[in-house]
This record gives sequence, structure tokens and C-alpha cells, in this order.
Amino acid sequence: LSDARLSEVTNRLTFTLTAAQQRAYHEIAKDLAQTKPMLRLVQGDVGSGKTLVAFLAALQAIDGKAQVAFMAPTELLSEQHFTQAQKVLTPLGIRCALLRGSETAARRRDVVASLALGVIDLIVGTHALFQQGVEFKNLGLVIIDEQHRFGVHQRMALRDKGQDATTHPHQLVMTATPIPRTLAMTAYADLALTLIDEMPPGRKPVETRLLAASRRNQLLERLQNYCAQGNQAYWVCRLVSESELLDCESAEQTFQDLSSALPNIRFGLIHGRCHRDEKQRVMQSFRDGKIQVLVATTVIEVGVDVPNANLIIIENAEQLGLAQLHQLRGRVGRGDKPSWCLLVHTDDPGEGSKARLRIMREHQSGFVIAEEDLKIRGPGQLLGPRQSGATRLRLADLQLHLNQLEQARLLANKLTNQGSQQVLIDRWFTGSQQYLSS
Repeated sequence: LSDARLSEVTNRLTFTLTAAQQRAYHEIAKDLAQTKPMLRLVQGDVGSGKTLVAFLAALQAIDGKAQVAFMAPTELLSEQHFTQAQKVLTPLGIRCALLRGSETAARRRDVVASLALGVIDLIVGTHALFQQGVEFKNLGLVIIDEQHRFGVHQRMALRDKGQDATTHPHQLVMTATPIPRTLAMTAYADLALTLIDEMPPGRKPVETRLLAASRRNQLLERLQNYCAQGNQAYWVCRLVSESELLDCESAEQTFQDLSSALPNIRFGLIHGRCHRDEKQRVMQSFRDGKIQVLVATTVIEVGVDVPNANLIIIENAEQLGLAQLHQLRGRVGRGDKPSWCLLVHTDDPGEGSKARLRIMREHQSGFVIAEEDLKIRGPGQLLGPRQSGATRLRLADLQLHLNQLEQARLLANKLTNQGSQQVLIDRWFTGSQQYLSS
């Protein structure tokens, strides 16, 4: 972007870009200026400002006469990105549109037709973006938020919509679930890595505490007092409705129980089975302060930003992964008030679960939590669709051989420059080459 164009964006913001955001954008901008397709991963903790950096990259691509696809894993998150895009990019003349799986047939036809004609510059959407029938006139940049929530083949399907006889579109993938440096060096050997390792000023750490389910009455009393002071809160459940197979609190039953126990508090309910219009109505009421406590499933894991909500209660926390717990905790701490995360667990969750919950209590950094997560569940298949479990590395251990992995990365660059890499690729990665560029 030219300095003038960049100023058009930043002058409209109510805040200043952090040094980490500026550095991240300049790294991406250099890649976009090259003829070789960009493959870049942006890692940044919850609330670090990745989306704005992605919008700057989109603006540069669009100014270069390309279309941009911005894919998010949930409708809630895609709607938030679209709303932000309208605020940031539409005043600059950028034509934005939204495409979700729940669109009416008529609405979908209109969007798809406009996209194919090149009338739309930036399309924001969910999995609907890579479905059959969705075509682009000139797809030049693919942005994927929360990339770990998509399968390898799904990411490849969207990328291939911009493929021609000679090249692929640029790809920018983002995650707030940090990949440990050791894993990044191996899984993403061909993927440039950008870290946004600075939080905007004013963000306060979230006080995290563990609470046994048997202390529920104390929790209700605290919630009553908290809301009486004009605050808002989230109450998160794993399931929508009760299940005979899983011993978990459900959102629907919890909503009923809380409404009966605390009649002076205004509760709202949201989950994945709610109709789109109902989700929007409930979320808007929560943003407006008409709902004091939002009872929800993990559908609010991403894409929800209500600065006045500074308490999150997570039921059956021992049954959720560290990455998911960290994402949920990121829903609070977005204002200037102290914030709390209460992890409610069974009275005897087991030593393994206790150890995981202690990690959440003791650490705020997503990068540290990710390292601990890797130790617990393993890295999975680094160049394929299996995302957890035992690694397929034959000679190395990701936790023990950090120095050797760094040396291996440098040696790989040297071999590439010498043109000697193909024999090794044929030997070790036969059948997996397609994943290197996904």
C-alpha cells in the first residue's frame, strides 16, 4: 500500500497500530509484492489485532486488481469480520459481501453471480466459500481465520478456486491458538511465520480460578452480586441439550435452572441450533446490555466481543482442550475492568485433568499454553489431515531436539538453494507433497 492509502485506513481507527501489527503487515506486504504465491501463517494471541492486519493485506491485494476470500469457521465469526470489513474497508470504496451456509437460495445466487463477475472485491464467509458453484473472476488472496478449525482438504479446496495454469493465489492463514515454535519449524517448513507478540495497551490479565461443581450455590451468589453492580457475564456449557452418553451440563437446562434460581437477572440463550435471526437478536441484546448473562455453548469461542462482559464461567472445563479453554477465556478482558474466568469441574476430575486446568490457572500466554498442549496430546500428522496424536517424524522428538530442528531448517534452506532437495522429498514425503502448499 502507498503511504497515502495506508493513512486512509489508520486515520479512521480509534487506536494506533501496535509495533507488532505494523511489523506483521510489512512482512505480508513484501510477500504480496512478489510474483511467487505467499504462504504465511500469522500467530497472535486472542485480542492481538490479527484481523486488522488481514484487512490491510486484503486492501493491498484489491488495489492490485485482485479479489480476496476471507474464510472463518463459524457464521458468528464471519458476521463479525464482515461487519468490521464494512467499517474499515467500505468507506475506501471496497465492495464487500457475506456468504454463509444459511443464506436463502435467492441471496446465494446474487452473491455467487456478483463474485463470478468481479463485482465483489472482498467476500467473507464460512465453508460456503469453497462449495461447488462458487467461482471467482480473479481470486488473488485467500485469508483463513482460525486455520486449525478447517481440514487440510478444505483449505486446499478454497485455494484451488484461484488456481490457473501457472500459479495459486496468495495464502494468509491466521490462528489465535498458537503453534509451538518447535512444531511450526517442522509442520510449516514452507510457510513463512509472522508473530504478533504484543497486546494492545490497556488489556488486563484475566484472573483464572478453579471451582468444584459442589460449590455451585456459592457461584450463584457471586453471580447475583456481580450482575447487581451492572456487569455482564458468559456461562458456557459443552452441550446444547442433555445427553445420555455424556455427563455434562447442557445449555438449555442450565438456562432454565439459572432463570429459576436467579429471577432478578436477565438471561439469554445461544447455541449452534439457534436460527440465524435468533442468534443475531440475542447477541445484539447482549451487546446492548439488555441481557446480563449469556448462557451459550462453545459457539462463542470465537467472534464475540462485548467489553462490558468481564466474567466467564465454563462448565465441565475438564472435558475441554487447553486451546479451546484459552479461546473461551479470551472473550473477557476486553475492557478496562478486572476480569475473571471460573473453570467449573467435577469434584474429582482426575490428575490429568487437574494438571491441564492448573496450566490455565497459572498461564495467560497462549504460546506457553500451546507448548503445554503439545506435550499432552502430541503434534499429530504434520503433513496430512490427522491433527493430533503420535508424530510421524522418524528420528526426532519435537520436545527434545529443538536445537537439532533449528539446524535442520537451516540445512534445508541450504539444500534448496543448491537444488538438491528433490531427492530427499521423493525419499521421505512421497504422497504428501500436496500438503506442503496447503
